[in-house]
Amino acid sequence: MSSIEFWHDHAGISVPNLDESIAWYEGVLGFTVERRNTIESIPAQVAILSNGNLRLELFEVPGAKAPSEDRSMPNEDLKTWGNKHVSFAVEDVFALADELKMRSADIVWVKKFPFGSNLFMRDNSGNLIEFVQRAKPPIQPATL
Repeated sequence: MSSIEFWHDHAGISVPNLDESIAWYEGVLGFTVERRNTIESIPAQVAILSNGNLRLELFEVPGAKAPSEDRSMPNEDLKTWGNKHVSFAVEDVFALADELKMRSADIVWVKKFPFGSNLFMRDNSGNLIEFVQRAKPPIQPATL
C-alpha cells in the first residue's frame, strides 16, 4: 500500500459574531485575516485567519445555537462525543500563560502533568483552545 502525504490545513470554529471574534483572535493570539467571504448555501459569513503556517476558519451563521456550558470546560466537554478543541504547541506554556494574562485571555488552567504540560483557554465565544508544551519539531507532512 502506498502512503498518502497530508498536512494540517485549518480548524473550523463557529462563532456568534464574526467581527468580534476576528478582533479577539488578532489581539490575543496574533492571527491576521487572510480572507473573508460568504457561503450562500449555508448561509454563513466566513473568515480565514492565519498565524505562521496555522489557519483557522471562523463561521458566523444566523440562528446558530449556543453550546451547552459543559462545552467550555475541558473535562466536562470530553463527556460529549465530537470534536473537542483546537490545539497548538509552544515551547513554554507557562511563559505563554504570562503573556496571555497580559492580553486579558480567559485561561481555564495551566497544568503540569507527569506526561507534559498544557494550557486551556476560551476564546471570546467560549470555544476551547489548548496549547501543549513541546519542543519545536522540523516540519514534516503526515503519512498514512
